Amino acid sequence: MVIGAALADAPARITELAVDSRCRLGEGVLWCEREQALWWTDIHSARLWRHRPGRGDTRHWRLPDRLGSFALCESGVLLLGFAKSLHYADPREAEHLDALPTVPIAAVEPDRPSLRINDGRADRSGNFVFGTLNEDPARAPIGSFYQYSRRYGLRRLDLGGVAIPNSLCFDPDGRGIYYCDTLQGRIMHAAYDAERAEVGAPRVFADVPAPASPDGAAIDRDGRLWSAQWGAGRVVGYARDGRVERVVAVPTDHVSCVSFAGPGLDCLYITTARDELAPDRLREQPAAGGVFRARLEGLRGLPEARFDDR
Repeated sequence: MVIGAALADAPARITELAVDSRCRLGEGVLWCEREQALWWTDIHSARLWRHRPGRGDTRHWRLPDRLGSFALCESGVLLLGFAKSLHYADPREAEHLDALPTVPIAAVEPDRPSLRINDGRADRSGNFVFGTLNEDPARAPIGSFYQYSRRYGLRRLDLGGVAIPNSLCFDPDGRGIYYCDTLQGRIMHAAYDAERAEVGAPRVFADVPAPASPDGAAIDRDGRLWSAQWGAGRVVGYARDGRVERVVAVPTDHVSCVSFAGPGLDCLYITTARDELAPDRLREQPAAGGVFRARLEGLRGLPEARFDDR
């Protein structure tokens, strides 16, 4: 397949600005169907955001550390992946607070100062899967992918070393995992055994041509993968076999993560970032760092999996 031609030929959709949040690094967007609320993190500003479209209200909480990723929990609280540790937090108990109280539950690679938690999400069996990013400018691939559960604690997934882990999501049946090292420009797929924290031999699912880089991703109910592509102002929808099916244009370069949301799970919400935009590009893209929305006719997402904290 000629990827560039496939992108040019794919039906395009245009987004609209949903929340003018102007995050430095908006990421990790999730939809909570119980609350009908959209959640995301501004990593570098150490803030957790919530937007409830039906009520028209948006707010954020200050955090004690940078939040790389997080998960909804069965109990209704959140599992937060800070730079070097996992915490619980309950925003329901903090509606009138500016800062969100948290409770630590596990340290992550405390003896490796250049590594921090980056992309992550709950798998379909109730575990939290995440990767660690190397902040050293050399970007050596010394990070890892982990699975965390109450029963087993932290278990490393045998997916090799990684510099910038992203694209974590799971097949609809939970038996396959998608992931990437953003610097490699490829989205990978492997068989996944959640109970044993074991993976099969990885294969290349999709090549992402420069200047785009694969960032966050989500799976729809038909098994398509939707990839936020940093540096290219787009989200790309891939068929199960890796073919490009659709392209969603976003009016800012740094597109970071996606989530299906809304009562029918038929809206694609997209986080973006202001970081790493040159001053002239930032003037041209004043809504950079906002959350954008696109309605995709005939497509539906899956309810977000929840971490089993019972």
